[in-house]
Amino acid sequence: MNESSIPGRPLLEVHAISKAFPNVQALADVSLEVSAGEVLALIGENGAGKSTLLRILNGDYQADSGEILLDGKLAKFASPREAHTAGIRVIYQEPELVPGLNVAENIYVGELPGRGHFVDWRRLNDEAYARLAEFGFEREISPTTLAEQLTPAQRQLVEILKALKQGVRVLALDEPMSSLSDEEAQRLFKIVQGLRGQGVGIIYVSHRLREVLRIAQRVAVLRDGKLMGVVPAAECCEDELVKLMVGRKLAEVVAREDNCRSDVVLSVEHLNAPGVHDVSFEVKCGEVVGFAGLVGAGRTELAKAIFGATKVTSGQVGVEGKPVSLHSPAQAMAAGMGYAGEDRKNESLFPILSVRENVSIAILERLRRLRFVDRKRENELVTSLVGKLRVKTPSLSQEVGKLSGGNQQKVVLARWLAREPRLLILDEPTRGIDVGAKAEIYQLVRQLAADGIGVIFISSELTEVLGVSDRIVVMQGGRITGEMPADGATEEAVLRLAMVDHLNGDATASAN
Repeated sequence: MNESSIPGRPLLEVHAISKAFPNVQALADVSLEVSAGEVLALIGENGAGKSTLLRILNGDYQADSGEILLDGKLAKFASPREAHTAGIRVIYQEPELVPGLNVAENIYVGELPGRGHFVDWRRLNDEAYARLAEFGFEREISPTTLAEQLTPAQRQLVEILKALKQGVRVLALDEPMSSLSDEEAQRLFKIVQGLRGQGVGIIYVSHRLREVLRIAQRVAVLRDGKLMGVVPAAECCEDELVKLMVGRKLAEVVAREDNCRSDVVLSVEHLNAPGVHDVSFEVKCGEVVGFAGLVGAGRTELAKAIFGATKVTSGQVGVEGKPVSLHSPAQAMAAGMGYAGEDRKNESLFPILSVRENVSIAILERLRRLRFVDRKRENELVTSLVGKLRVKTPSLSQEVGKLSGGNQQKVVLARWLAREPRLLILDEPTRGIDVGAKAEIYQLVRQLAADGIGVIFISSELTEVLGVSDRIVVMQGGRITGEMPADGATEEAVLRLAMVDHLNGDATASAN
């Protein structure tokens, strides 16, 4: 280990960094430092300046003022290549691997071993295997596996191996856990800890505050391009971080009033479908029913079965007291249901279409006059919904794929509100969006309940399930293991039900 990699010594420093774009001050006089062997978390809402800072460190952008020091020496990066040569690497949320190349080729792309125009394939595969073995992945990933066949976690690993191969000293990870399962996240945690032990300084960007507090030693908070503070992770909590990010504590953002009515909007009786076993429950008008459980609990499978996206093998679904036969999403929509899937980009949005088209696509039959869409009515409707949900977009013609995650989710909600549903199923509605946008989604969900809509709210974040729901249903292994009112519920009680074996006859009793 060289002198500059001694744990605790400042490795990277940014002093008074500022960067402006037309009409936007992205960063204003930001100063931070990262020590060797330290994980510094960087958090903030979308637009807070996190991505701009990372791109300056990566050589994509040049700061308007301020300076970067590496090992106490002034460093300037006119391009990503110069930053990489100095030992700084940024791994963005979507790993930049070449799909048609295999793992070994991706790790050593641009510098394949060999002579002249000939590649030494044996040496290439041996060296790639050795790097995989260093992190215990040699049995799971072959050097000859194509990048397009890798899981999200495996793609992250290959990106890290690329960086390490080039002598990385400061590694920035941008939302590395956003698309990983719990098991994959645990493995990536171990990799990060291993890098710490090697003296690598790590900048860790995430919207998931519990994850941040677990992995980081210090947390830096940005708001509107300004540094709001740097706090020791061991001495703060989620509420304190939220207050630094948005100016208010989370409890002050979500106002949960009892809007539940006596009439039942959805009844599910002894439902069986792929991944769902003998499930029965009901949702009342104006009620938010949160569904909690570990990965693989069957919550998404249940949602898709109710919405007609997967085949129901037995059982009954009723809407407002009337049995319905749901063999397709179209039938579910006709019955008054809406469904926002957990994979926003692939299940709910048309990224290259405009905001207007993404909202109106679910009600085109209502907007048609003869054989043509009434553009005036369409614009009026979409404008009203975009305003109601406070969607931040330059215009209704903006491609929805270019909006932030939070605003994309609002567009999805606007689409379903245009249909005036009686029941709305939201599967991981806040995944990958910042705390400020999450707060707005929570408020929208509670407003939907106040308007009399029944809501199924599926989330892997227990804090938001507890904060947004009126009642919590817990699943494990495709079955309901218990339920409880949200008032007075604790994370421990929910986790106990989420982890219990479904054969345990005391499961339901433990919730009461």
